[in-house]
Amino acid sequence: MIDLDAYLNRIGYTGPRAASYEVLSAVARLQPAGIVYENIDPLLGTAPLLNLGALQDKLLTRGRGGYCFEQNLLLKEALQALGMKVTALAARVVWMQPPGAPLRSRNHMVLRVEAAGGQAGPFIVDAGFGGNLMNTPLAWEPGVVQRSPHAVLRLTQDGEWYTIETMLPTGWAAMYRFTLEPYLPVDYEPLNWFTATHHSSIFRHNLLMERLTPELRTGLFNDRLVLRRPGGAPQVRRIDTLAGFDEVLRDHFGLQLPATLVDQLYERVPKGLDQFVVPPA
Repeated sequence: MIDLDAYLNRIGYTGPRAASYEVLSAVARLQPAGIVYENIDPLLGTAPLLNLGALQDKLLTRGRGGYCFEQNLLLKEALQALGMKVTALAARVVWMQPPGAPLRSRNHMVLRVEAAGGQAGPFIVDAGFGGNLMNTPLAWEPGVVQRSPHAVLRLTQDGEWYTIETMLPTGWAAMYRFTLEPYLPVDYEPLNWFTATHHSSIFRHNLLMERLTPELRTGLFNDRLVLRRPGGAPQVRRIDTLAGFDEVLRDHFGLQLPATLVDQLYERVPKGLDQFVVPPA
């Protein structure tokens, strides 16, 4: 069972504990701000452990972050402990894929949540889509445009498939697609293993970190620090020294890592690129 006290303290939540939309909204807002999205382990060649004990040790006790499976498995346990009904789903990521690109395997976790109160849901909740984090529950209303401080989003439906889309300057862009087949924790083990270890996974070749507050979206994409405020243009800075890299990890993402790990990570990060390293399939 999750240590709910430790979780709520970690994300900075001090309000009532209830299965309400207000609590769901607060938790969805606070986790991406308090527990950074990061793929340090896969980049360094380690598949993260997904059992609850390991998740709590890493994300709650040691103050690390994690990527989608870690983030959303922890969030699922917390929401269930608060009395909400949570169904875990698996999605195919299509973000930034050209039209007609081959479909990828399901490699992302997303939650369908029902809360009590005036707005019972269901809602889509996702604390783990790195590169475009969400910090608000998305109402299960296909076709309806929904706004958060940082994004304009919508859920669309085509038969049994649902798609989360976000508005870009060029128009609507699909993030990921999923069906309503429930997934158990054990079902994510092979997905996690493939995503963290396969040579074709971008997480094996790139550093992707993100922290999202209502006021600021902070991203680290390899050696590029990107800061974006709602409605503003991105501010981009190249991190070109080990000391500067360590400072960014501490000051922007709240990560106090051992010096040996910072050295190892900085050595592994691709330098001087404007795009991710995309390995062959």
